[in-house]
Amino acid sequence: MAQRIAIIPARGGSKRIPDKNIRDFCGKPMISYILDTAKKSELFDVIHVSTDSERIAETVTKLGFSVDFMRPANLADDHTTIMPVLRYVVDTYHKRDVDFEEVSLLMACAPLIEAKDLVGAAKLLQVHNCQKAVLGVAPYSAPIEWAFERHPDGTLVPLQPGTFSVRSQDIEDKYFDAGMFCFFPIRSILESEGAGRDDGFIGQVLPKYKAIDIDQPEDWLLAEAIFMGLDGVKNNK
Repeated sequence: MAQRIAIIPARGGSKRIPDKNIRDFCGKPMISYILDTAKKSELFDVIHVSTDSERIAETVTKLGFSVDFMRPANLADDHTTIMPVLRYVVDTYHKRDVDFEEVSLLMACAPLIEAKDLVGAAKLLQVHNCQKAVLGVAPYSAPIEWAFERHPDGTLVPLQPGTFSVRSQDIEDKYFDAGMFCFFPIRSILESEGAGRDDGFIGQVLPKYKAIDIDQPEDWLLAEAIFMGLDGVKNNK
């Protein structure tokens, strides 16, 4: 039995940033960064890119990684959630007599994640005896208690009226899914229904600069700026 699989979802239908999974990011295809990080972590028996795109599969192969099977079209539309994709991968390997104890979801657009982040998540999963999934999270930059709704005419409506006067140091940090990775015990995948659940997670806290969910063009620019800035800092040490 293989112990741990990394599944990297990378479908070909990105609309807001066309071809974002294989688009050039600071000199290399975007997906190459998480592939190299997964390999460097030495955690995984199998690293599988789940894609419906022949172009992405070709890019992954050129980078030295194999795509054992393609993702079917019915799991590659705009409305498919991630759990059915993970379940399909696990079930397909099972039919090939390859089974896993842990399933790690790694996002294709995560160039700032390092091997030590993945190793930390794997250790945290073991600390909790594989009873709960480990989700990479980051703290909000400002208290969510200060949040507003913005109406079409520009009017701002506080979601929690009156909390504007509470000092930030008196408000506990709140966290969001950084959209980088999640480490699951296998039963979380096998017992999942539909989109899965949003409870039963352990949070591994990432620094804010690593928690950029690259969904819009401005997210891409910010991630590039941070990546190049960090690279410059490392080169000057």
